[in-house]
Order: sequence, then C-alpha cells, then structure tokens
Amino acid sequence: MNNSIAVPNQGPWPVGHYVPDQAAQLRPGQRTYSAAYRLDFAALLRIVQHWRWLILGALAIGVAGAVVVTLLTSPVYRASVTLEANPPVVDVTDEQSRERQSSAEDPYSFVVTQVGLLSSATVAQRTAQELNLGNNPDFVPQTGDASTRLKIAARQVRSGLRVIPPQEGDLITFTYSSTSPQLAAMVANGIADSFINSTLQRRYEASAYARNFLERQIGKTRSDLEASERAVVAYAQREGIINTASAAGDDKSSGGGTSDAGSLQGDTLVSLNAALAAATARRVAAEGAYRSALGTGPTADVASSTQGLRQQRATLAADYEQKRTYLKPDHPDMLSLKAQMDVLDRAIASESSQMSSGRNNSLLQDYRGALDAENALRARVATLKGDVLNLRGRSIQYNILQREVDTNRTLYDALLQRYKEIGVAGGVGTAPVSIVDHAETPGSPYKPNLMLNLLFGMGGGLLAGLAGAIGLEFLNDTVKTREDVRSKLGLACFGAVPKTSANQPFVDALRDPASIVSEAYSAIVTALRFSTESGTPKTLLVTSTQPGEGKSSTALALAQNFARRSNSVLLIDSDLRKPAFRSASDTIGLTKLLTNDDKLIQHISETQHENLWLLASGPIPPNPADLLSTGRIRTILKEAAERFDIVIIDAPPTLGLADAPLLAAAAGHVMFVVQSGQTRTRAAIEALNRIEATGANVLGATLTKITDATGGYGYKRYGYGYGKIGKGYVEIPLIPHSAEG
Repeated sequence: MNNSIAVPNQGPWPVGHYVPDQAAQLRPGQRTYSAAYRLDFAALLRIVQHWRWLILGALAIGVAGAVVVTLLTSPVYRASVTLEANPPVVDVTDEQSRERQSSAEDPYSFVVTQVGLLSSATVAQRTAQELNLGNNPDFVPQTGDASTRLKIAARQVRSGLRVIPPQEGDLITFTYSSTSPQLAAMVANGIADSFINSTLQRRYEASAYARNFLERQIGKTRSDLEASERAVVAYAQREGIINTASAAGDDKSSGGGTSDAGSLQGDTLVSLNAALAAATARRVAAEGAYRSALGTGPTADVASSTQGLRQQRATLAADYEQKRTYLKPDHPDMLSLKAQMDVLDRAIASESSQMSSGRNNSLLQDYRGALDAENALRARVATLKGDVLNLRGRSIQYNILQREVDTNRTLYDALLQRYKEIGVAGGVGTAPVSIVDHAETPGSPYKPNLMLNLLFGMGGGLLAGLAGAIGLEFLNDTVKTREDVRSKLGLACFGAVPKTSANQPFVDALRDPASIVSEAYSAIVTALRFSTESGTPKTLLVTSTQPGEGKSSTALALAQNFARRSNSVLLIDSDLRKPAFRSASDTIGLTKLLTNDDKLIQHISETQHENLWLLASGPIPPNPADLLSTGRIRTILKEAAERFDIVIIDAPPTLGLADAPLLAAAAGHVMFVVQSGQTRTRAAIEALNRIEATGANVLGATLTKITDATGGYGYKRYGYGYGKIGKGYVEIPLIPHSAEG
C-alpha cells in the first residue's frame, strides 16, 4: 500500500493553514512545512470566537479610555462665521474689469485664494493686535514682554482657526475653538473683520504704490516731452522749415512724419499745381474754340449782322422772279434789279468776311493768353518742385524729432489718464469678501463629545483586539479545527472529541453511551470502518506528537466502542516509560513478553468490559527503545492479531522518542491524536514525517479536547455539554483471568 499522503491543493487556504511545497523533492509520505496564510471570513469568525475574551477586554479598555478622556478633557466651544467670496464690485478701471472677468471665468480658484488668505499668519497677527489678545490673561499667560505675548496670541488664533472651503458656491465658513464661549465668538468675529481690513489695506497699498510709480514715470516722461519739443523747434529754425500743419497733427502722412503740404513750400506748390491745372484747362478750351471757328462756316453772329441785307436781296430776288415771267432778262428793269442784287451780294459777303475775321482774331488772342499763362505756371511749379525736394531731404531729421515728440506726448497722456483712474479706484475701497453671518456666543461645548469618544474608543478597542487576536493566532500556530487537520497536516479527520466538564470524569463519560464523548468516539469508530480497503484495520497504533494530548484516553475509548460491538479487543499499553494503564500484577506485561518467549495469553488481563482485554506495559525497563527494536514486538503483535478481532496499541508520544516509530513500523496502521489548540503544526508535521518514514500507514487523525471556540463542528447545537478529559493513569477494573482465557 502506498504510504504517501495526498494533501489537498484546492485553496484558498484559511489563516494558519500550511500548503505543502509542491516543488520540493520529498520521499513518499513526507510533508513539508510552508506558511501561506490567508484570512478569510470563516477563519476570522473562528479567531473572533476563540479570542473573544481578548477582544472583549480590548473593547472594554477602549470604552474605559474614552470615558476617561472625556472626563479629563476641558470643554471646548466653537463659534462660526460665514463669508461671501464674491460681493458686488464697481469696475472703476480696466484692470478691475479684467480681474472681475478672470474671477467669473474661474470662481473656484478665486474662492480657494480667499481661503488661503484667511488662514494666513498675517490675518492671525492682525486679529491679535486689533483685539489686544496679548494683554488678555484669559487668552495668553502674562509672562514675557509684549512682543512675545503677541506672537503667542497670534499662534493661538491660527491654531484654533479652521476654515471649511466650499465644494461649490461662494460661501466660506470658518470656525474658531476656545475654552471660553465669549472668547470663541469674539475672536471669530475679530478674524472676519481683520481679514476684510487687511484685504482693503493690501489693495490700498497696492494702489498707493502704483500712484507713486506713475508719478515718477509721469515726471520722467514730461521731461522727455519738453526736451523733444525743444529739439524739434530748434531744428526747424536752423533749417528754415516752416510747418503750417496744426499742432494736433491733422496733416500727418502715413509714415508718421510731416507731409509736403505741411510746409510753406509745400502749400505753395499745391496752390500752383491747382492753378496750373486750371490754366491748362482754359488753354485747352481756347484752343478748341479757335480751331472750331476756323473749320466752320458763318456763325450765328455773322448771320445776325447781315440779316437786313439778306432781307433786301430776298425782296429784290422775289421781284426779279415775278417780272421775269413777262420781261426778258435784258430788259432795263430786269437789269436794274439784277444790278441791285449783285450790289447786295457784295455787301453781304463783305459784312460776313469782316465779322468772321474779328471773331477768329478774338479766339486766337484768348488761346495765346491761356497758353502763356500755362507756360508761366508750369515754370513756377518746376522751380517749386526742386525746392520741395530739397525740403524733403532736410525734413527727415525733422520728422524723426517730430515723431519723438508725438511718442512722448502719447505716453504722457496715457500715464496721466492712468494716474487719474488709480486715484479714483483707490478711493472706492471695495473688499472681495463680505460677512454673511457673524459669530454668536455658543451655548454648549462641541468637545468633548462623549458619544463620539465612545465610538472611537469602541472602534479602536475592537480593532486592537482583532489585531491582537489575529497576531496571536499567527504566533500560536496550532491545530484547532477539523479543517486544520485536513489542510495543515494533510490527514483525514476521523472526528473531534469535545472536552467534558470538570465534574464528570472521562471514564464515567465513556461508560454512558449517550454522553457526548461516547457519541464522538462512536463516530470515530464508524469512520475507521472506511479507513482501509479491507475495512477496520486489524491492528491500530494510537500515538500523538507530545504527551497529554489524549492518546491513551482515545485508545481506551476506541477499545470500549469496538468491544461493545461484540469484537474481541486487546488494548496494549506500549508506553514503557510512562504507562497509562496497569494491571493487578507487575509481573506480567509487555516488558516481560519482550524479554522472554512466553505466550501472549499469559500476560493479558481481562477487564470489567465484556470483550475487552488489556496487555499492560509491565515493569518499566531501563532501555525501552532497545526492547522495541528487536523482532519480538512483531511476533507479539502477530500473535495478538491472530487471537483478537481488534488490537489497539497505546504508543508513547512521537517527538523525542524512538518508541513510536518502532511500534508504528510493527503495527502498520496508525491513528494520530491531536489536541485542539495545543499541538503546534510544525511539531505535528515532524512527528508525522518520523512515523511515515518507517513505512507505516497513517490512516488519519482524531482531534481531542475541542471547545466551542475551536470545534468547528461542535456538539452544542445538539445540546451537548463540554468537559475535560482526565490525565494520568486510567484505572480499569480487572476481572481475574483464567489461564485458558
């Protein structure tokens, strides 16, 4: 049969459980100890239940401490003031308008700034000065000089101040705490007033500094303006530049200098240019009229001057045509009319010629006069152009000087305007905060708060108790529950035996089949029926890690339970150093069998329990390990297994002794007994490794002396009580045994 123990690896592991190191190369059945703690809810409940008195004690200490602190703490009063961080303001200057716009864009930043200013040391010191707190014996001890007391008072004002910044909105609330309700209200209101006054003073000082700075700048700019004006006038006089433009600079060129029209030569050139244009227009008009008169016939004035002659000729022509109807052309009358008509034609032609000639001469004179005037103006303009070009060369420096004058004048005007605005703004005196609610004298202290202190004390005590319990749980690395047996030791748990009451001996509890101890061992016996492939093991060794864990009581209980089931049972006390059972005679027992070749039947004793026999340890030998290391023990156990149905061997503890491993190798099957809350995990694993190294099959473990805090599957729910298993020798009444028995 494979003696290796399969350790479940189904985490998560509860607190104090130990996970086998899967990577370690171990021989079959050997366990390794590695801590892998995890605090789950079930483990926490178990810890709380186990260490409940420690936790309750820490809780009681916390409550008592809270009461003591409450009684020893002096009453503290708190007064509060509410401020508004954005009162209405008057925008006097552009800078104030920009500040207000910036505050509107990021109001929370503005409020945070005011909170920081309210908590500053300057406000605290100003409050101490204005309220004269340095000389108030109720506020500051009257020791040291005035400046020292004032510093102490400012520190106390700042230490008692608590500003509550708003999460949203513009209302700022701050409180001040003091042992005196009157002082609390007075200092809180004083802080609010000092904060507003310091803000106003800071703004006034800022505007005063700006005014002083502007005054200096205005004086410097005024001097520069006067110097530049004197320089431009001196240069104009030296160069003979006469500027007819207005002082306001109405005729400025796009380049910022003075134009040609701003000088005397420029003005003359402009006027002559205008006259030249008019003269050219007149000349062109006269030339056009003259040339038009030359190319046309008689005009209206010529026709008007010869109108009488033309009428006379027309009359003669009509008379001539009338008479020609009955007179011949050579008739004297006809000839006379013809002659008169010729005379009139010559007169008309002469008159027309004279009129046309006079008109053309007049137009020619006008054309020549306009042409002469144009040429004269053109010559003058050409002359002035040279003068103006010369003036331009000399006006470059003049324009430079003039621009400097204009720049200085602009700066001077701007600084003067700014100075006026700051002077008006400094007189307005608006503060960025205003008081909404003044502090009132508190009627009751806010500290100490008994309920709050009790809550803190209970919470602190509970946390300390839990921390201590968890710490002790980690330090107290023992096997406590069935789950610990499975997870820490890697063994199946046959059952858990509760403690019995102190007034009920263990033997009496076993005698009563209805007792909780008997019920527990009955469950263990039932579990043993399924521990091997063939059922209940024929030979079973019962051992433990160290003495006092209940292995002897367990061996007796198992033997009695098997005996009640009509099995012939032999209980062997193999603890040759400190036996737990004794017979009526010390001349028989296991020690004698190991040293001679007697039959087993000669050394067993019949007990008062039916079907139960005892092989006591006999006399205590000087060398138990040497006796057990011989092959005689195997012969004895083989003979016992042949004669009895069940052989229960009560072995000594495993650690520190070689007896238990030797017996385990001979028995083959082992039940490991673990005392709940006392057996340390590392020691139990070491003991199991020693047993399994012999090749014995450790079937499982039995948990003894469990309590309600560690049982896990306790019996309380079924109405069972708890007691303590007896220690030391267990007296088993014996019935005389016949030789044939």
